[in-house]
Amino acid sequence: MEFQEILERRRAINFFDPEQDVSDDMLRTLLAEAAMAPSSFNLQPWKVKVVRAPQRKAALRAVAWDQPKITEAPVVLIVLGDRDGWKEGNPTFEGHFKHNMQPEQRDYLVNAAKALYGDTSDASLAFAAKNAGLFAMSFMFAAAAHGLDTHPMDGFDREAVRKEFNIPDNYWIPMLIAVGHRKPDLQVHPKAWRQSVDDMILP
Repeated sequence: MEFQEILERRRAINFFDPEQDVSDDMLRTLLAEAAMAPSSFNLQPWKVKVVRAPQRKAALRAVAWDQPKITEAPVVLIVLGDRDGWKEGNPTFEGHFKHNMQPEQRDYLVNAAKALYGDTSDASLAFAAKNAGLFAMSFMFAAAAHGLDTHPMDGFDREAVRKEFNIPDNYWIPMLIAVGHRKPDLQVHPKAWRQSVDDMILP
């Protein structure tokens, strides 16, 4: 599929076919492809909780504005951004250092990451949210390329989701993503208005 086709196919689908599953193998493929997304210093401060069991999806729906797509879609991801992902000793920090850097570069990485992302709580939150957002967008493009549909959701009670799914405090929850197949014969309206290139460019 050409990238233009992926851009056109990727839609926020509200109505999923509950009879069509997304296999574990396919989900793992999508996650692996999404992990090719860029991240600050390649620190990859993202994680996901995979919600598949009907009773867990029902629990998630109860704290996410009662959105039907949460229980209709075969899989819902709780996307997480690690606010501590820039810290020395964090698993992804150490993984990046181990596989991509030399011992003499450690002080540079530690100090640069701390200066950029550890100065304030806002900086750490921005670090987590923007990198998790890059991963999430890559995931949705990957899903579209494989003929699947998604819907990113911001309508949920973050603290209730955190409590229900035992999510540690260091993780920000930027969004939920429903993953599946759109209902057969679903009429999808043309993409909504987008600002023009000229509108995007500030003088």
